[in-house]
Order: sequence, then structure tokens, then C-alpha cells
Amino acid sequence: MAVRKFNPTTPGQRHKIIGTFETITESVPEKSLVFGKTKSGGRNNTGKMTMRYIGGGHKRKFRVIDFKREKDAIPAIVKTIEYDPNRSARIALLFYADGEKRYILAPNGLEVGQTLLSGEKAAPEVGNTLPLQNIPLGTVIHNIELIPGQGALLVRSAGTFAQLTSREGKYATVKLPSGETRMILCACKATVGVVGNSDHALEQSGKAGRSRWLGRRPRNRGVVMNPVDHPMGGGEGRASGGHPRSRKGLLAKGYKTRTPKKASNKYIIERKKN
Repeated sequence: MAVRKFNPTTPGQRHKIIGTFETITESVPEKSLVFGKTKSGGRNNTGKMTMRYIGGGHKRKFRVIDFKREKDAIPAIVKTIEYDPNRSARIALLFYADGEKRYILAPNGLEVGQTLLSGEKAAPEVGNTLPLQNIPLGTVIHNIELIPGQGALLVRSAGTFAQLTSREGKYATVKLPSGETRMILCACKATVGVVGNSDHALEQSGKAGRSRWLGRRPRNRGVVMNPVDHPMGGGEGRASGGHPRSRKGLLAKGYKTRTPKKASNKYIIERKKN
């Protein structure tokens, strides 16, 4: 992957940096795995706005991604690598030997024509999915389950990866992208490799309009509101606003909101780095 920088022919092009899309091999998605996606505009089922600053944006179709990878011991061939508007990573279309088609997250180094496998007997190679008990220590992984058979929840964004560091009893220790070190059941599955589209972090929109295309409306700062609207509002001239707070008065920027007695605390060995 690489990125493109544009000549400043317009103000919007001046700071624009986008991916080259050179890894993408198909522009039309597999019809059987694509469904319509309705927009909420930040409203709930009663029509009340519950999430501000959401709305508009380009129409998207939802691609069904296989996060479970439960078709064990059935080889699959990578047919295409495609763009997905619903996530930062690229997706790959797999044709299984039994005729089924499925999308997966495309890891770095995955190529069209490659054969992938999942299950305990799969080799620990890029794109293959294995239980954590069958993956060699030190391996870089992504797409990790927290409950066996639930489907992957962790490490799914473009360019992210975790590392399997050790195993003890029925738990494996994994170092996550946030810096947190956590115990996960050895029966949980993970995919070998790094999530593709690593250059996503280098991209720059270049103009405010691109945020609108993505369905993000302008965010209004609390410090410029009136006191009736926000704890940081009001004051003569340009006031600093005092200690950063949310609209409801909770301290922001570093205030710990995690429940002290949360059940999963015992599985976290080392907290993430702030």
C-alpha cells in the first residue's frame, strides 16, 4: 500500500492525502453478500435525536463479513480484494470448496489466488484462522474472539495487530494495540497477520466536505455555547471554560469511568498506556 499526495490545484486538494487503491482487484461487490443499510441521522426508534453530529453522507451498502471463520478444514480461494465503505480495512472474497462465498478482513500480504484454511489443523500462515492454543508464541495476530464461537471483536481496524506472548492453563496472554495486556481463552480463534490498508493512518481528508460525505456533521465546542447549554459555556470574552467537562458535567480528558468492580478486571494483566 501507498498514499497519493495531490498538487494544490484547489484549496481542498492542497492537504489531501489518500490511499492508492492498488491492492483492490474488483469494484463491484458480491451481490449475495450485500444488503441495504438505512440511515438513522442520530435518531432513535421514537425519532428523538440521541446522537448529535451524525447525518447525511454518501449512501452505503452493507457487506456481510465472516468474523467467526467456523468453516473448519474447508479450503477457500481468495477471489478478489475489495473496498468496504463501512470500515477502514479492505475485505477479501473467499470461494470455499463446498461452493459457499464469504467476505473476510484482508490482512497485509494476502493475494488473489491464495488458499486459506481455518481450524486447529490450519498452518499458522497469513490469513489462516486458528484457536489461540494452536498459534506459535510471538505470532502477530488480528481478528480475535473474546468468547469461543462468538465471532471476532478485537483488532479489526486497518493496520492494527496484537501479539500472542504466552500461554498458561486454559488462557493465552495477548498484547493488544492499545498497549493493554489481557488474558483470553485458548479456545478463542484469531487470524494470523496484520490487518491490511496500513497506510490508512496517513490519510488526510483535505477539506470539511469529506467529513460530510462520511456522515459526520460539524461538532460544536462547549466553550462557545451559553451556560444554559454546557458547563463550559458563557463568560466575558473568550473564556477558557475551566476544567474540561462533558455536556452532562462529567470530567473529560483522563477521568476514569470504568467500574472498579468490573468482572473482566481479573483478565487484564496490564492497563493500556494513556
